Amino acid sequence: MAMEYSEKVMEHFARPHNVGTIEDANGVGEVGNAKCGDIMRMYLKINDEEIIEDVKFQTFGCASAIATSSIATDMIKGKPLSEALNLTNKAVVEALDGLPAVKVHCSVLAEQAVKAAVADYYQRRGVPCPIDLDAFDHEHEHGEEE
Repeated sequence: MAMEYSEKVMEHFARPHNVGTIEDANGVGEVGNAKCGDIMRMYLKINDEEIIEDVKFQTFGCASAIATSSIATDMIKGKPLSEALNLTNKAVVEALDGLPAVKVHCSVLAEQAVKAAVADYYQRRGVPCPIDLDAFDHEHEHGEEE
């Protein structure tokens, strides 16, 4: 059975934005889903005003994993950290004009990767992260909706 993907998902899968690494990143987050094999790594370059100047990602996974990584980077680039911390998987899904139900977990991974990178930034600075990353389940069930 073929899955129906929105035009935006296909666009971000075929031509993802912000792919790569940032050598001098000051925030790096990696999350994965052992059940489906998707792994996302997010790199952030954050300035002194806590604005995300640059963001890159590397994702090993399906079309939805790549598309959610791509759109998530677009959504936080140039934004303050507070906005990145408020990113939700629901907002990622909406920005892509939807995902098949069995692929919603990819949007959760994108949200988690962003937040893990922000948490890494705070940890490197020796500052407590304003969110509790332990509240996230980094091994989300395949196909679980948020």
